[in-house]
Amino acid sequence: MTIEPPASEEPRRPHGPRDPGDAWVVAPTGERYWGVFGAAGLLALDPHRGVLLQHRVSWSHFGDTWALPGGARHEGESAVDGAVREAQEEAGVPDAATRTRFLSTLDLGYWSYTTVVADVVRPFEPVIADPESRALEWVAVDEVDSKPLHPGFADSWKQLRPLLCVRPAIVVDGANVVGSVPDGWWKDRAGAASRLIRKVSALAASGVPGSVLGLGTDQWFAEWVVVVEGQARGASDGTAGVAVVRAEASGDDAIVGAASRFVGEGRTVTVVTSDRGLAARVTDAGAAVLGARWLLEQVW
Repeated sequence: MTIEPPASEEPRRPHGPRDPGDAWVVAPTGERYWGVFGAAGLLALDPHRGVLLQHRVSWSHFGDTWALPGGARHEGESAVDGAVREAQEEAGVPDAATRTRFLSTLDLGYWSYTTVVADVVRPFEPVIADPESRALEWVAVDEVDSKPLHPGFADSWKQLRPLLCVRPAIVVDGANVVGSVPDGWWKDRAGAASRLIRKVSALAASGVPGSVLGLGTDQWFAEWVVVVEGQARGASDGTAGVAVVRAEASGDDAIVGAASRFVGEGRTVTVVTSDRGLAARVTDAGAAVLGARWLLEQVW
């Protein structure tokens, strides 16, 4: 069956009323961009199958090209929520099937598009769930360029592809950071460490600017490790994206060990500490260093 294009070439909503964000934005030079509140797309990366691409129907804007599942954001909707919702609507991506790694945003002032790069953590088969897709396909990273790509995606792919192998990790010297805050930590070290872990968990969920980690994109969702020692070993567990290492002996040795393991895996590693001796050790191991003040400014 052939689906005839609507006169406006507007994407069709699969269910429910039209959202206020579903409309064109016209640039001062006359180009049109879909999404009053901007747009977002999901680059789902499966370690074995590659990138999930959508073959757009002929009547869509730049039809018969390949791009990411995505579309207009709703008013007040975050880029991540918008990208995931659109991917669910267009490709049947299940809840919790991906974990966000970084965001890359093209901001034109009057319109923006955010690519949400996410790792597939629960393998799934995509399903054509609305009329905007001709096909959905897992495409090996090295073969993406062989497809006739949507012009916007083709431009962004040049910047995104080299970053797909970058996986940052941040190791926190819990004793050093906690000791920098005069909040009674010496009376309850486990409680103080637990407060730090909760705050780090919130920061892990919101992401860190790429400029802080020496990376060029907007926001990175790194893997975090908080190392605790001594009485602080009784601290609470971390959450998704935050692991807690309870050092059996020297906390510094545990931090160096964690940083060295990440470096050995080819990760981009940052250690948070203001201890000069420890900073020298992890630098020798190949990690970068941020002072405790940086983290405190983010979470306190």
